[in-house]
Amino acid sequence: MSKLLPLVALTAAVSLLSGCATVAPAGPRIDKSLTARGQSERIKYIILHYTVADLPRSIKILTQQDVSAHYLLTDTDQPFFYALVDESRQSNHAGLSSWKIYNQLNSASIGIEIVNPGFTETAQGRVYAPFKQAQIDQLILLLKQLVARYNIKPENILGHNDIAPQRKQDPGPMFPWKQLADAGLLAWPEASRVGARLPLFTEQLPDVAWFQRKLAQVGYATPQTGELDQATRNVLVVFQSKYRQSLYDGTPDAETAALLDVLTSPVPELPAPAAPTPAPAPVPASAALPRSTSSR
Repeated sequence: MSKLLPLVALTAAVSLLSGCATVAPAGPRIDKSLTARGQSERIKYIILHYTVADLPRSIKILTQQDVSAHYLLTDTDQPFFYALVDESRQSNHAGLSSWKIYNQLNSASIGIEIVNPGFTETAQGRVYAPFKQAQIDQLILLLKQLVARYNIKPENILGHNDIAPQRKQDPGPMFPWKQLADAGLLAWPEASRVGARLPLFTEQLPDVAWFQRKLAQVGYATPQTGELDQATRNVLVVFQSKYRQSLYDGTPDAETAALLDVLTSPVPELPAPAAPTPAPAPVPASAALPRSTSSR
């Protein structure tokens, strides 16, 4: 019996030590000491929407259905954002969409829904609802943060109708895009340049193919048929409702041509001023006197 005690003690000690041993975690061994040069932010676009619903219904739709957004901006007296989807995750807000050479923008964008009833059909035609100024003030604050965080280019802050002109109207012609431009968030056609081009296009309006090429150059998915078909008119309506909100009937007119031409033409760089010619060094007074021929 006494001989068994040391064996029992040894077994217990081994068992205790084995329980304290560190077990290697299951999974791959990853070294994060290196960083690839060829990479960029996943988020490249911000897409703006209106909800076409009041706040309670907007919350229900965006939290209990398949459609979603990263942020929901309320229409309360003091508007604020609900953060519904983490920025690191994809939300389902853009749907079938394209801009320039990119398609299916859900995976590369942040979606912001703004509580707004959208439009109503009346005997005088479709009437769009305005946005509260307090909403726009809050929106600009968030946009500036997102632009700084993800280095988003001005041409990539867009409306749902920009990326889906054949099926979407939001955020509509009452959305104050010019305020975003004034806040430094997106490019805007300079009025003086538009005015300078307007007489040229009034005298000679470009053909439909020119409008289609220019709209595609801005970024819109536009037919390149040379025909003023309904799809081309739809794109023109979206463009006009953003940059010329006084008239957005889809007609390719001179003012629309001037706006398109300015947006797709780089601002000419002014020549650098010539370096001033250096003034000659002053001549000492003694050097200016003639030498004396006297032997003295």
